[in-house]
Amino acid sequence: MFFIGKVRKLIYPVSDILAWCLMPNHFHFLICANQESEDFIKESHRPNVQVLSKNFGTLLSSYSQALNKSIKRRGKLFAHNTKAKLISQQGNDYIENCFFYIHQNPLNARLVKKIENWKYSSFQDYAGISKESLCNKNLASDLINFDKENFIEQSYTVIEEKYLHSFH
Repeated sequence: MFFIGKVRKLIYPVSDILAWCLMPNHFHFLICANQESEDFIKESHRPNVQVLSKNFGTLLSSYSQALNKSIKRRGKLFAHNTKAKLISQQGNDYIENCFFYIHQNPLNARLVKKIENWKYSSFQDYAGISKESLCNKNLASDLINFDKENFIEQSYTVIEEKYLHSFH
């Protein structure tokens, strides 16, 4: 898939991906800057967000251009402007809710009846359905309270109301 190839080239080298989901008109990523990103920032004297922001911009532009060309259309591909939120200060509860919210997106949008049927997300990586993974599952396991044995069941847990507004 073209989108995943671009993520592998542009986002993966400068971050640890914890969760992702590609939807028809938007996407979600939960990422941590990694050592490569931090080294680049030190060398270039740029704020942390800039390298990731630049790479996400390149991802969006190249993906939109390629898809528009393949279906002979013009214009924006995604419904909203890209937003980034620094969550290092939010705590593990927030990160955990964000992680499950990302995976529940296709279900909540009624694109599938079961989360495990959406093949454009990291859910399949964690559920053991997909062999290839973009995610740093060890880091995710350290940061997020999920049970590897009961991951599928746990993924259907209700997102805490107090966090829902900040995920949109």
